[in-house]
Amino acid sequence: MKPEILVVDDEPDIRSMIRLILEDEGYEVREAENAETARDELVSHPPALIILDIWMRQSDMDGLELQKWVRRYYPHVPVLMISGHGNIETAVQAMKDGAFDFIEKPFKSAQLILLCQRALTNAARDAEHVDLKRRIDTSLDQIGTSPAIKGIRQTIAKVAETNSRIFISGPSGSGKELLARNIHDQSQRNSGRFIMVNCASLSSDRPLIELFGSETTHAGKRVVGMFEQAHGGTLFFDEICDLPLDTQARLVRTLQDQRFKRLGGTTDVLVDVRVISATTQDIKTKVAEGQFREDLYYRLNVVPISIPPLSRRREDIPALINYFLSKRLAEEGDRKLSFTSDCLAALETYSWPGNITQLRNMIDWLVIMIDKTKTTISPDDLPAEILGQPKMSAQDGLTSTIAMPLKEAREQFETQYLMSQLSRFNGNISKTAAFIGMERSALHRKLKTLGISIETVDQSEETS
Repeated sequence: MKPEILVVDDEPDIRSMIRLILEDEGYEVREAENAETARDELVSHPPALIILDIWMRQSDMDGLELQKWVRRYYPHVPVLMISGHGNIETAVQAMKDGAFDFIEKPFKSAQLILLCQRALTNAARDAEHVDLKRRIDTSLDQIGTSPAIKGIRQTIAKVAETNSRIFISGPSGSGKELLARNIHDQSQRNSGRFIMVNCASLSSDRPLIELFGSETTHAGKRVVGMFEQAHGGTLFFDEICDLPLDTQARLVRTLQDQRFKRLGGTTDVLVDVRVISATTQDIKTKVAEGQFREDLYYRLNVVPISIPPLSRRREDIPALINYFLSKRLAEEGDRKLSFTSDCLAALETYSWPGNITQLRNMIDWLVIMIDKTKTTISPDDLPAEILGQPKMSAQDGLTSTIAMPLKEAREQFETQYLMSQLSRFNGNISKTAAFIGMERSALHRKLKTLGISIETVDQSEETS
């Protein structure tokens, strides 16, 4: 969607001319004939850019005063000043006060369009810089070839271009915020902001102010809430189940009307925001227990997406490891480092309770802690919890089986080995047989002999 521009000028002909120029370029344009009307437009919903005349008759503020007001309450909205002949010094002062630039009357259409483009690009860059401080690694674009990830990619391709609300469920560390950002980046809203609301960390005494803003605070300043900040973009509610019930009620009305009043305000604020929500909890249970509003759940859960834990898509682990290792090594310069095949096998069989976040942190830990002279990572280099600690030497292993007859010791090894391989390949008999070099029928017989079932492997995985 094209950004919206507010034109503030006391001359109708000037406003009309600018509107025609900008609308021909596809921009949405609003007009205001004085400072009071301009403030009302900003309160209603902030534009992406303001084109503001320096001198305005019959106005309670001139352009310089209004520009300072905008900088105070809406610092993310750039202002392009219109200067008449002889007002150059004043226009320069406006830039010192925070205006993006100025254009002198009379101006050419191409000049106006170019300055608008620059102002909007600069504002988008500044917003992105702010967002980067809150981002995790957003370049990770659902890496993997597992059926679950392929299905998620197909869903993203279908819903990204729509305005449908999306509800993401999945365990902690599985990449829910990444998925939400990917949807935003692939949508027509990607020129707008992606604002994340961590519902678990909202101020307990002022969640409504943080979301919807307020007209004044004890310091006398207007608060612009997250809904307004996300106008034209995406608002992501992380851990939506932690949202207080009174805030949930306010959210229901806002989603229904796409408008709200700031706390202490009387004017409706109109917003165009796409909402994506996520949780690690069982939201249906929360609804049944009365801890989450059923009407809000149905408004949010238009397109549900479930992200499985990493242990349910083990075939993606090598690709994820290569991605994180390559990215981390790029920060180290020319350093070369890779995993041995037996080390990769150990990582594929681990349960990864912390999912992608834990995997990424482990890679960072290895790159920092491993001897700088080494070029390969072996199982001995892995953290103890990955190998099922404490690390056991060959002598320790021999001691644990030394009292067993050979048949029992062999069966114990085969049971542990086959259960690990089945877990590694998510219970897929064909892939397991191909890897260990057995016929499928022979593997089935061996599993039956050892008393191993796929269900047994699943239960072992759940408790690991």
